[in-house]
Amino acid sequence: MKVLKFLFTGIFFGIVLTKSQAVSWYRIVEMFRFESFHMYGIIGSAVVTGLILLQLSKKMNLKTTEGNPINLPEKEKKYKSALLGGTIFGLGWALAGACPGPMFILFGAGYYSISIIILSSILGTFVYGLVANRLP
Repeated sequence: MKVLKFLFTGIFFGIVLTKSQAVSWYRIVEMFRFESFHMYGIIGSAVVTGLILLQLSKKMNLKTTEGNPINLPEKEKKYKSALLGGTIFGLGWALAGACPGPMFILFGAGYYSISIIILSSILGTFVYGLVANRLP
C-alpha cells in the first residue's frame, strides 16, 4: 500500500512538472540565460510551498510515513562547500538541460537519449561516494 502512495505521488509530480514545462530544455536554457522568469517562479513557489507545509506539519505535530515526528537537525554552515557544490550542480544542470527529478520524467516521456545523462549521474554519485571521505 505504501509503495502505491509513492508511485501515485511520483506520477502526479511528473504530470505537474510536464504540464508546467519545468522539464522543457528550452525553459531551462531561458532560465540560465535570464531570459524568462518562468522557471524561477516554479522554483520559488516550490520553496515557499515547502516552507509553509513544513511549518504547518510542525504545528500540527504530523508524523512521517514511519510514524516518527518531523524534525530537521541543525547543519553546520559550510559556505565554501555549498558554493562549490551548487556551482557544480548548476553547471551539470545547464549542460544536461535537466536537473535530477525531471531526468526520469523525460525518460518516461520517451526521450531515451536522457538515459546517457541518467547513467552519468548515477556513476558520478557512485564515484563521489567512493571519494567523499577523502575530500576536505
